[in-house]
Amino acid sequence: MWKSTALLLGLAGGAQAADCTGASLRFIESAPRDRFELTVGDQALMAVQVDLRGSVGRLIFDTADGGTGVEVFQPLRDEGGTTESDVPDGAEAIKVALRDGKAGSRAVFSIDVDDRLTSSDLGQIRVTGGEMAGAVATFEAVDGTLVKAVFDVTNRAQVCS
Repeated sequence: MWKSTALLLGLAGGAQAADCTGASLRFIESAPRDRFELTVGDQALMAVQVDLRGSVGRLIFDTADGGTGVEVFQPLRDEGGTTESDVPDGAEAIKVALRDGKAGSRAVFSIDVDDRLTSSDLGQIRVTGGEMAGAVATFEAVDGTLVKAVFDVTNRAQVCS
């Protein structure tokens, strides 16, 4: 069974060796669009979900002018391998369908992510440091299996076995 890297490191007795050949999702803060880079592991995927509700930075998706976020906003956009969909401004969770999530493939999508901290390193417009930590990526395999991984302080959610 797959496990999240963050969960493996949190077990009593310290870190355990793990085979991290499963899917991974990496968040990259960028301007004007933040990016998520998905690497499909050894199991084909049809979608990935990103749930920001447990994030250290109390993050949201900022997709509309004048909404919940700060200054710059960007709707969800396919950057290769995904299907675009509408994301409500201020949403804390999204599901992104993959066009071809075969094992070993990659996909990228962009969207604006803002934090809601009262005191933030570079203001609420930029996600810095480990503010993504605690958010959850859920990888949906073509057979319907759901596997969750928690984002760590390096802004990566990795599935390990």
